[in-house]
This record gives sequence, structure tokens and C-alpha cells, in this order.
Amino acid sequence: MGRFVARRLLQMIPVFFGTTALIFFMVHALPGDPVAAMWGDKAPDPVQVAALRHQMGFDKPMVQQYFDYMGKLLTGDFGTGLDQRPVIDKITEALPVTIRLALFAFAIEIVLGVAIGLFAGLRRGKAFDKGALVMTLLLISIPVPVLGFIFQTVFGQNLKWVTPTVQDSNDITQLVLPAIVLGSLSLAYVARLTRTSIAENIKADYVRTAVAKGLPRRKVIGTHLLRNSMIPVVTFLGTDLGALMGGAIVTEGIFNVTGVGNALFKAINMKEGSTVSGFVAFLVLVYLAAGLIVDLLYAVLDPRIRYA
Repeated sequence: MGRFVARRLLQMIPVFFGTTALIFFMVHALPGDPVAAMWGDKAPDPVQVAALRHQMGFDKPMVQQYFDYMGKLLTGDFGTGLDQRPVIDKITEALPVTIRLALFAFAIEIVLGVAIGLFAGLRRGKAFDKGALVMTLLLISIPVPVLGFIFQTVFGQNLKWVTPTVQDSNDITQLVLPAIVLGSLSLAYVARLTRTSIAENIKADYVRTAVAKGLPRRKVIGTHLLRNSMIPVVTFLGTDLGALMGGAIVTEGIFNVTGVGNALFKAINMKEGSTVSGFVAFLVLVYLAAGLIVDLLYAVLDPRIRYA
């Protein structure tokens, strides 16, 4: 297992450098001058623009800018925004909100998704199974902005159960509706993956053997069937945790949640390349860490899996 972890950590290095390089050059290749945009509609002072460009290193060749940026990134410096605030300060300010929102959505999709998929798989072809398939298909088909607007209108404006937009991002109760919208698509996929895996494994030899031994139905399902059926679900959930934090950019914009997604959206509009690159680099680290955890969980879920 130790060799596997070391090998996976080494594999993360080129992925991290390749991803950050791609994002860095794409962001800095966008048309327009972000320094001149700081003046808004007013005509910028060429002398001040040149001074700021030199101060922020924008007058250097693009390749040199990237190596300078990576040198700082490896020391924990995620760069500085156009407002002269360190990007790491912006991340630490917005990150707790996004973590709460993502974990809330993550919990919803795990609990409801696995429960719906389990009961649908055990009752394959029956009314509950067909209803679950229709419901998940609807969730997959409706875009997140449309679903967010529907939830805002129905539950926020018509029924008055929640506030249509978040007034205090630190209030966990106001994050319920955004979390449901954020986790709705993933919930549908988790339910379908669980349902398919349960329906396939229920016919496996080890399940029939457990039943033949006279084990209680609850133990057969919980210990044998569900545990082995969760492997593809865990694979999806591991990558989805990072996707929830990155995908929150749409949900946070709809519900006015002041998290990482909202800050990233504003940075893109302002063409703050350093801020965008810093936020994306952080999200890449989240993705890589989640992928490593998923690989390690395989051996826990299925004892037959062994890593050399």
C-alpha cells in the first residue's frame, strides 16, 4: 500500500503542473488589458499603467511569468490580485462558505442518492424503480440555472419557506436551498449508479451464498451487497466532491452566496489572471486529493483488491 501511495503522489506532480500551465496560459491569453480595466470607463494614465504592469510582472514574457508564478506557488504564495490583496487571503475568506455548501450538498446526494438507488435496485422493474428512473432523468435533464430559478420561485417567493437569495452566507439554514440545487445533478447520478450496481450484484454468487447460509436479510444487504456495490459510487463521489466546489460558481451566483465560486466568477469578469489561476490551482489540489482518497477506499470496500 505504501508503494501505491508513493506512486500516486508522483503521478500527481505532472498532472498538477500540466493543469496549472494550461489554465495560466489560457487566462493570460484572454484579450484586453486587466490593468487598464482598473480605470473603468475613464482613460487610464499610461505612466501609471506601465508602472503597475512592471510592478505585477506583466511586462515580462509569458513563459517567464509562468515560471515566476509556479516558483511562488510551490512556496504557498498563490499570487496577488489587481487589488493588491494576496489571493490566499481571498481563498481563506471564501473557502469556509463553499466547504459548508459543498459538504451540505455532498451529504444530501449521498444519503438520498444511495437510499433511492438501494430501494430501486432491490425493487427493479416495480413502481418505485420506474418512478426513481423518471425523477433522476428529470434532474439530469434540467440545467442548474433553470432548476435554481424554479426552486427560488416555488420555495422562496411562492411558499415563503426560505429566502430566495442568501442574505448571510455564514447562516447554515440559508444554504439549504442552494445545497439542494447544487447536489441535485449528482444525486441523480448517485441514485442511478447505486441502482444499477445493486441490481447486478444481487445476482452474484457471494450474495446467494450469504442467503443460503441463513444470514438475516439486513446483514446480507448491508454487509455483502451494499458494500461491494458502492465501489463505482465511491469513484463518482470522490471526483464529485471537487466538482461540487468548482461547480458552485453557478449556484453561488444564482443564490448570492459569497464563496469560492462567486469570488472566481468576479475574478473572471475583472480579468484578474492571478486570482483565477490561484483559485483554480487550489481546486486542482482538491481534485487530486479526492482522487487519492478514492483509490485508498477501494481496498477498504473490497478486500479482494490489493495494491502492489
